[in-house]
Amino acid sequence: MIIYDIAVVGAGPAGMMAAIRSSQLKKNVLLIERNDVIGKKILLTGNGRCNITNISPLEVFIKNFGKQGTFLKPAFFAFSNHHLIDFFNAKGLFFKTEDEGRVFPVTNKAFSVVKVLKEYLLENNVTLLYNARALALERKDGLFQLELDTGDHNKICAEKVILATGGVSYKKTGSSGDGFCIAKKLGHTVIDLRPALVPLRAEEPWIKKLQGLSLKEIRVSIQCGNRNIGSPTGELMFTHFGISGPLVLDVSSTIVSELAHNKKVMLSIDCIPGVNQEQLSRRLLSEFNIGRNLQIQTIIKSFLPQRLVSVVMQLLDIDLCTRVHQITKKERFLIAHLLKFFPLTILGPLSIDEAMVTNGGISTKEINAKTMESRLVPGLYFAGELIDGCGKSGGYNLQQAFSTGYLAGEKACA
Repeated sequence: MIIYDIAVVGAGPAGMMAAIRSSQLKKNVLLIERNDVIGKKILLTGNGRCNITNISPLEVFIKNFGKQGTFLKPAFFAFSNHHLIDFFNAKGLFFKTEDEGRVFPVTNKAFSVVKVLKEYLLENNVTLLYNARALALERKDGLFQLELDTGDHNKICAEKVILATGGVSYKKTGSSGDGFCIAKKLGHTVIDLRPALVPLRAEEPWIKKLQGLSLKEIRVSIQCGNRNIGSPTGELMFTHFGISGPLVLDVSSTIVSELAHNKKVMLSIDCIPGVNQEQLSRRLLSEFNIGRNLQIQTIIKSFLPQRLVSVVMQLLDIDLCTRVHQITKKERFLIAHLLKFFPLTILGPLSIDEAMVTNGGISTKEINAKTMESRLVPGLYFAGELIDGCGKSGGYNLQQAFSTGYLAGEKACA
C-alpha cells in the first residue's frame, strides 16, 4: 500500500491549491475528487467567466468577511490576491479588472483557470484520483486512513490530510457536505449551515410584473426589529419570485440570519440614494411646476423605469394618466417617500442548493488560523468553504479558497 505524505480531499479551488503548494515543497501528494473532472464549481462561477478574485486591498478582504475576517488574515497574507494573479500570469493567463474591483481572466472563460491549475498539478506530479468519494477518516498507528467509495471501498493511507470538500451549495458539483460529516465524527463543531449569496423570495404579488428589471446605483435597507441595516449602492434585479443581483446577494446572509428569528423581514429600496427625501420632494415640486399639464407617469419616468412607475402608481392608487396639476401635496409627499422607501416583504431565500456559497461550517475556534490545522486532530487541515463564514460577492470567496488552500498545503509540509 502506498503511504502518501499528504492526501487532499476535494479538487475545487482550495483543494487544488493545497495540492499544488504541498507538491511544490516536494511532498508526495494525492488529490481525491468525487467527480470525473476537477474544478467543476469554478466552471460555474461568474456566469462561466470566473470572477477569480478582487483587486481590493487586504483590509477590504478582512472587512468583507465580517467576524471571520480576523481569522482569515494570516491566509490572505500568505497568499494574497496579487500572489494569485502572479500565480496564473506565470502560466500565461492574464486578467482584467471590472466593476467594483472584480477580476476576470481576459479569455472570459472559467475553463482557462481550471486549465492552468491542472498544468500546475501535472507539472508537480500530484496523483489525481477521480470518481472517489470520501466516506470516513480515522487516525491509526500514526497515520490517517481514508475510506473511499470507489466501487471496492479502497483505503488510502497518508501522514496528513487536508479536507477541502466545499460546502453544500450547488450539489451537482459534488458539494454534498461529506467534509462536514467527516469532521463531526472526529469531534469538530459544525456551525449551522445556511445559504449565502442567494436570491430572496418576496411576498408581494406584483413582483412578477417586474421580472427581469434591473435597478442600478440603488441602496437597500433591512428592518430587523429596532435595527435598520443599510447597504452601499449597487445593482438589484427583480425576478419572478423576488429579488437578486449583486447588492441582494451581499445582504442575503444578514437577512437569512434574521429570518431564523422572524417569519418575515422588511426590506426597502432607495431608488434615488443621492438625495434625501426633503431634497427629492423639492425636486419633484420643481418638475411638477414645469410640467403641470403633463401626465404624472411622464414626470416619474424621469426617476424610474416605466414598469416600476406603473407599480408605484398602483400602490398609491393614482391613475397613470392623471395630470400633474391634479396631484395633491399629500400625494406628492407619498410619491417622494415611495421612491426613497420602496417596500418589499422578504419571505426567505431560495434553497441552499441555489446559493453561491455556504455560510456556516467548521468552527474557526477549532482551527489554527496560522496553519489551518485542526486544534483537535493533529495532522488534519481544513481549507475553503468548509470553514465557517463567507464574504461578499465579487471574488472574495474564491480568494478565500485559494488562500486557505495555499496556507494549509504549505503548513502541512512542516
